[in-house]
Amino acid sequence: MFESAMPLIEEFRALEVQLADPSLHADGARSRRVGRRYASLRPVVEALDEHARLTGDREAALELAETEEAFADEVAELDAELAVVMGRLTRLLAPRDPNDDADALLEIKSGEGGDESALFAGDLLRMYLRHAENTGWKVELLDEQPTDLGGYKSVTVAVKGGAIDGIGPYGRLKFEGGVHRVQRVPVTESQGRVHTSAAGVLVMPDVEADEVELNDEDLRVDVYRASGPGGQGVNTTDSAVRITHVPSGLVVSCQNERSQLQNRESAMRMLRSRLTALADEEAASAASQARKSQVRTVDRSERVRTYNYPENRFSDHRIGFKSHNLDAVLGGTLDPVLDALAEQDLAERLSSGSR
Repeated sequence: MFESAMPLIEEFRALEVQLADPSLHADGARSRRVGRRYASLRPVVEALDEHARLTGDREAALELAETEEAFADEVAELDAELAVVMGRLTRLLAPRDPNDDADALLEIKSGEGGDESALFAGDLLRMYLRHAENTGWKVELLDEQPTDLGGYKSVTVAVKGGAIDGIGPYGRLKFEGGVHRVQRVPVTESQGRVHTSAAGVLVMPDVEADEVELNDEDLRVDVYRASGPGGQGVNTTDSAVRITHVPSGLVVSCQNERSQLQNRESAMRMLRSRLTALADEEAASAASQARKSQVRTVDRSERVRTYNYPENRFSDHRIGFKSHNLDAVLGGTLDPVLDALAEQDLAERLSSGSR
């Protein structure tokens, strides 16, 4: 473990030198990349320093314990602290997704179930917004296609927040990707019958513009008149933008802003994130459990989660997680299942040695 950490320490020291050079900050994109990498390595270096300090203290306490029995208790305390630091180092040094420290783009789409599915998509959005607020993250609305009943055909938000131990919003939320199924009595149901519908969630890293190379000749840009709610003026000009990446066939659109330029910038941002997610998926192929869960279709059978209202039950089918506090989960209390997913992912990465 410590041998593998030595190159990281050397890289960290080199980044410190770069950050102290005023010329670095003249290049905003490069400065952000260096700063982001420095921030991701800092917890590793700090944990290694803490481990070295505790190891030195323990050796000194062991020597003193040979003559004074009172120091035996100090050795036991230091052993406990070392165990905690070793656990943290195990998590920090395990192979990981290089985008784990990134911000995230979160896209929610309604699926089977019509109006009820769109309403459930709105419930999922509110759940993530409340979790983001509880966590101290900031959320930016990029695009939305609301329905008349207050749901969403589609909605995309950016989630921003500082990384903790190298894990940012994307690393924390990436396993939310997949089909989320709801079982409840819809507001449109007159006979009180429980219905099942689904909504799809896709989580992508929010990458910098210079991190993804895009050629203008590979893009087809269409502008059109925005539709749906949006305030005065939104439906009177060709402000909506649809961008097709011809080589991959990916299509993104944005109509949320009144300015065509702003919609184009948001659409490009979503396209970069989708291309990054697609490249990661292709590179990981069958090995990455994270990407396996990022399903593209919104079908009831391909579910990762079930939200059962009559039983107040919340289930994640990938890890067998269950709780009977659905109201709290929908209120943003996601940490228990996010922690369980992260622990399962860590165990798989440690056993396979792959990202």
